[in-house]
Amino acid sequence: MALYSKELEKPAHPEQSATPHPGTAQAAPPITPLDQKIVAPQAPAATYLDRGTTISGKLHFEGTARIDGNIDGEIDGKEITIGESAVATAQIRADSIVVSGKIKGDITATQKIEIRATAKIIGDIAAPNVIVHDGAIFEGHCSMGQVSDGGHKIRAAS
Repeated sequence: MALYSKELEKPAHPEQSATPHPGTAQAAPPITPLDQKIVAPQAPAATYLDRGTTISGKLHFEGTARIDGNIDGEIDGKEITIGESAVATAQIRADSIVVSGKIKGDITATQKIEIRATAKIIGDIAAPNVIVHDGAIFEGHCSMGQVSDGGHKIRAAS
């Protein structure tokens, strides 16, 4: 059994006209189930850990991160900046790392490590590209050959 109404159908959106303009092709709107959510892709947000922040443990960042607080543990992510006021006793792994603060621990980057003039690093570093600015303090070993990233070998650019 079917139910019919004598009333004309009203469009879901009043701005849409029920009758197309003459000579204009009308495409049917896409059909989306009511329970389906449409989510636009978003880039990972930047993270900032300000002065006065103290964290002990493992930190993982999907996007860029700037750390100006105190960290004790492990840090990994894509792009990490250790600010001038930061003090980290940590193992750090990322694609790109910029250091302006104090780090005691090993640093591994798959692309680049930049050690700025205000930085003090005690530990080993490994990256295909290493930049050390005048005034920076670095005590440890530096490896610029191949850097391992989760079992994959990355060859340094020649």
